[in-house]
This record gives sequence, structure tokens and C-alpha cells, in this order.
Amino acid sequence: MDHAARLRQLSEADRDAIRLARDPKFGRWLEQITATGGCSHPIHLSGFTTILDGTTGEILHHYDTRHEPGERLLVRCRNRRATVCPACSRLHAGDTYHLVRAGILGGKNVPTAVRTHPRLFVTLTAPSFGPVHRAGELCRPRRDGGTCEHGRPLGCGAVHAPDAAIVGQPLCPDCYDYAAHVLWHAHASKLWDRFVIDVRRRLASAAGLVQSHFARHARLSFARVAEYQKRAAVHVHAVVRLDGPNGPADKPPAWSTPDQLIGAVYASARRVFVRTPYSPAVGELTLRWGAQVDARPLRTNGDGPDDDAVAAYVAKYITKGASETGAGLDHALSAWADIESAPVSEHVRTLMRTCWRLGGLPEYAPLRLRDWTHTLGYRGHILTKSRAYSTTYAALRAERVHHVGHTDIPGAVTERHWRYVGSGHTPGAALIAAGVAEDMALNRTVAAESLRAGGDAA
Repeated sequence: MDHAARLRQLSEADRDAIRLARDPKFGRWLEQITATGGCSHPIHLSGFTTILDGTTGEILHHYDTRHEPGERLLVRCRNRRATVCPACSRLHAGDTYHLVRAGILGGKNVPTAVRTHPRLFVTLTAPSFGPVHRAGELCRPRRDGGTCEHGRPLGCGAVHAPDAAIVGQPLCPDCYDYAAHVLWHAHASKLWDRFVIDVRRRLASAAGLVQSHFARHARLSFARVAEYQKRAAVHVHAVVRLDGPNGPADKPPAWSTPDQLIGAVYASARRVFVRTPYSPAVGELTLRWGAQVDARPLRTNGDGPDDDAVAAYVAKYITKGASETGAGLDHALSAWADIESAPVSEHVRTLMRTCWRLGGLPEYAPLRLRDWTHTLGYRGHILTKSRAYSTTYAALRAERVHHVGHTDIPGAVTERHWRYVGSGHTPGAALIAAGVAEDMALNRTVAAESLRAGGDAA
């Protein structure tokens, strides 16, 4: 069999990989792939950067993509979802860990004194929109049995495994309030804003302060993450910290204690609400947090949740894609037909249909429900934080750039011209990039195990 015949027997990806390996600029292309960490869907840029001496106009450095393979530079896509890009999601998880941890223990320009400030790990849940199947000893036992108005059992005496497909599904889809579920998602961020405002008011009242003067005495900082539960409803987990009026570098007032903060959190979670716009189809709904609220002080002397464990939990969750949480999709939908073909459970599909239908009503137009059908109406970011909580993603990226040696030259003038020219990989490039990402992940694992082994030996 001749060479051409053997090539035809290979897959398209293998043939493309061989083509790339034969390219004279393959070495440089591989350097670019390695620099992106094996990004699954890199952005392609074309352009140049010139650094000039600000006084003399002398060219100190010039970079132009005309000398690169394909005359383009590959940069990371920075997608946080592991289902979309494992390499970038791993980097995003690391940044999230440091961002959250800095607000708990200090570091990254946050003083270590914050570990002595009142700090809580708070969980706020969505309310019930109807009974769903649960994992545990017995799902929903009922002595009297009975059926709903649609003829379905009101209880379930089965024992479901945690990963059973039925967990989180309604006992009766016709009884389940899908409209309230979607509208609660659409207003969850506003509900959180009102919760934070009310916590500040309650702390001020407990301290005998005029509510409008609270900012003169203390500052409430937080980082929160939204997590989809099995029933496809968002819960909120947050690190909440009380600082002095100037932020983390300022001592909190003498009257502030974790117990006082806990009391304010519980009271506010029960009190705050948001009303939806009136709709002839749905009416006016009053939306609140669920009955399950948890607020625990973070560990200071061995009690409470571990600080590092909280940061790691938030970082791990934030990279999960929709396929891992079982709620929604990782991409927006453009038509009703996209809902019908989506690889989701019937419960999630009904939530999507409800989103799309409600999104067509003029009274809900400001909510842009059709734009957020893939997230089941939830319009907030997965992670949000107050300004003074800790560092930012941009600062962490800048620190990483500085670490690898890309520093600004004092007194220099930089001229840049870049444009987007494409994204993604060819089949062979995707194969090679995946191998690079796996090798780098393995190297990190081996390095981490070596560090642990060294620490155990010591």
C-alpha cells in the first residue's frame, strides 16, 4: 500500500495532525498552543505591538504576527466551563480560589487582619415551587397516600440513589409552578441586592445607629456564587465579611460580632421580598428566599468551616458546565426548536419552554427571558463580589503576566493594533491541543503530589 493510500485510511484528525507536523513553522505553532495551556477554542488575533522610548522615539521592541504560523497569534478563550475548555476552566478555578481565599485570609493586597473580622459562610435557598423527588432513606413518605387533582400520587416511598435521574423531578409536573420558578430566577439578583441592603440596616439598628450612617462605621463585603440544585433551582453560597468603613484594612467596629451578623442574616433572609410585574397570565408574585437558610462563622480557632475548604468549594463549582449540573445549557438559544432538541431532562425542558413563553409577554420584556432561556431565566453572574471584598480577576491576570516576565518599561510608549480573525482549531490541531492540555494537567498533578509527599516527610 502506497503512502497516499495509508493516509486515506487515517481519520481526518490524524491526517490534519500529520499535515501540521510537517509544516516548517510547526515548532512555533506548538509554542503558541503550549502558551495557551492547550486551550480548546483559542482566539486568533492579527496585528502588532511596538514599544518606543518615550523620549527618543527609538523602537525598543516590535512584535508582528506576520512572522507567525498563519500570520496569527493564538490567545486563551478564558471560558470558565470545564465542558467547553478544560484548560481555561482550570486556570479560572485557580483565580477564583485565590480571589475568594484572599477575602477570607488576606493576601493579594488584602491585609491578613481580615481573618479576625466577623466572617460567615452563608447559604440561601430558592423556595419550593412544588414537591420533587429526593435522594435519601425515603423520598416523600405519606401515611394517607392520596393523589393530586391530576391523579398522580402525592408521595413517594421509594429510596433514590443520589445520582438517580428522577431526583429533582416534580412528583406532578402539572402541579409544579414553573412560572414562579422562572420568575424567581429572573429576580434572584435583585433579591440578593435587597438582602444585602437589609442586613446593613439591621446591623445599624442593632448598634443604635441611624441606618443612613452605617457606611461611616462599617462596610459589608461579600463574594457569592450561584449553584444549581438537582431541581434546577439556584441556591446562593456566599462569604460575608464585616469590615471597618474603609474596607479590609480597617478594623471593624467594636460592637460587631459574628453572632450579630448571623442574626442579621437570618432576619433579612426571612424578611426581604421582590414583587414581579403584574401579568394577566401569571398575576403578581411575591418572591422570597426559601425556608432553608444557613449562616456559619468561618474558622478562627478551630470552629466552623475551614477557610481553604470554602475557597476550594467555590472554585470547583464555578467551572461546572450545564451538563454537570443538569440545569440548562452552556449556550444561548435562538428558536423554540432549539428547546425541543436540547439534551436536557423533561423538567428542564419545561422550564425552558416557560422561559420562552413568558419572554414573549410585553410585561416581562425587561427581564429578557428568551435571551436567558439556556440558564432557565437566571440572569446573574455565577460569581459576584462587592468591590472591597478582595482582588479582581483582572489584577490576578496582570500578576500572572508580570510573573512570566511581560512587564511595562518605564517611560515607554506602546502602540498596538489588533483585530479578531477567527477562533477554534482544525481537527488535527484540536487533537494536539488536547494532548498538550493533558500533559500539563499531569505535570501539575505530579508536582502537587511531590509537594504533599515532601510535606508529609517533613
